[in-house]
Amino acid sequence: MQSVLELKNLKKYYHMGDYTIKALQGINLKINKGDFVAVMGASGSGKSTLMNILGCLDKPTEGDYFFENKNINLLKDDEYAEIRNGKIGFVFQGFNLLPRTTAIENVELPLFYDRKKDKKNFKELAAAALTKVGLGDRLHHNPGKLSGGQQQRVAIARALVNDPSIILADEPTGNLDTVTSLDIMSIFQELNEQKITIILVTHEPDIAAYAKRIINMRDGHIIGDKKTKQRNAKDEAKRFRKSNTEIFDEE
Repeated sequence: MQSVLELKNLKKYYHMGDYTIKALQGINLKINKGDFVAVMGASGSGKSTLMNILGCLDKPTEGDYFFENKNINLLKDDEYAEIRNGKIGFVFQGFNLLPRTTAIENVELPLFYDRKKDKKNFKELAAAALTKVGLGDRLHHNPGKLSGGQQQRVAIARALVNDPSIILADEPTGNLDTVTSLDIMSIFQELNEQKITIILVTHEPDIAAYAKRIINMRDGHIIGDKKTKQRNAKDEAKRFRKSNTEIFDEE
């Protein structure tokens, strides 16, 4: 199976005076095209450092990072930035939307960093991405007029608009209630069915269960890597809504 990324004996150290923090200690990891991976671990386990390196937001101290068979460590700065801006989509817990900018304008933003794309097509591409996440009727709404779940959908559309090789999602359901979290995980599952590779950081086992594979980290090491009996988020959202409706009807 074709790999999207591979890490070989990857290490990341931070030096603070005479003290060295070993955030990652010899990580070996392979993510294949079409994988849906959840990364779990306590605070300080190294999962955020790992995601920063995978997203080309930071570089390793030692070891190799291969992205689509290219050794990231050997690339020039502009090539490195090109992968970060064009090949990787980011989704964050806090949405990170511009408050005075419409949904479609928020989604357009990553396109401006790709000089190869024609600006005439930006709105069309952004509208298509928003439609894919179920917001085709909210193109011109500002974030303040959208619910938390809808804002996260805008963020997912923004991550999709450049047709990335992978999506990196950092606690994407952290600010959402149960049923909205299920809706967001349902979107990720639908995108994954379209062969989009997804790597998701979460501290919630219930959320990780919607991925195909769970990686557990501790003290800069991978201590577990297993496939899951993937739960269906869309079905569980339907059951959750039905059960709550029945409770309110009884009242």
